[in-house]
Amino acid sequence: MKSLHISNTVIVVLSILAICGFMISVTEVPAAAAEGAAVLEHKVKDIDGNEIELAQYKGKVVMIVNVASKCGLTPQYTDLVTLHKKYRDRDFAILAFPANNFAGQEPGTNEEIKQFCQLNYNVEFDLFEKISVKGEDIAPLYKQLTSNEENSTFGGDIKWNFDKFLVGRDGRVVARFEPMVKPTAGEIISVIEAELAR
Repeated sequence: MKSLHISNTVIVVLSILAICGFMISVTEVPAAAAEGAAVLEHKVKDIDGNEIELAQYKGKVVMIVNVASKCGLTPQYTDLVTLHKKYRDRDFAILAFPANNFAGQEPGTNEEIKQFCQLNYNVEFDLFEKISVKGEDIAPLYKQLTSNEENSTFGGDIKWNFDKFLVGRDGRVVARFEPMVKPTAGEIISVIEAELAR
């Protein structure tokens, strides 16, 4: 009877360990999958050609957006300016990347793009050199942002101009918004406020 009791005890203990191990694996996998890619390790060039390390934005809440000067959504620059003015003193930054991937709607040079943004919208947030956000010549930053492997929760091809990614203070993507969603939309403001409060 004693040996039987020990055997039963061992079986119970092993069963508990097996169950706990299973539960750990189940809870950890979704948590890992829910994390966005850490995207602030790249080096890029600003609109004037200066090399910028995106790591300097760690600790801030960041919006990364591909922009264009001749798009039906170009007036979203107004909303981006409004957003920048509202949150620039609260560790929030906008990183705008001009791209000519959609219907040739950003045909100008970097200098022409800079002048357009300053003259028409008085842009003061950070503008970067024109890049490609899809296709074979996609920029490394956007290759990671759109990767279904590295950024599984928020990955997928850029569909049009003014696609928006929000990055938390730890440098990881926390949200993505379609081009038609204005930068000042309630759902974007909610995420920004929540991340700033962290």
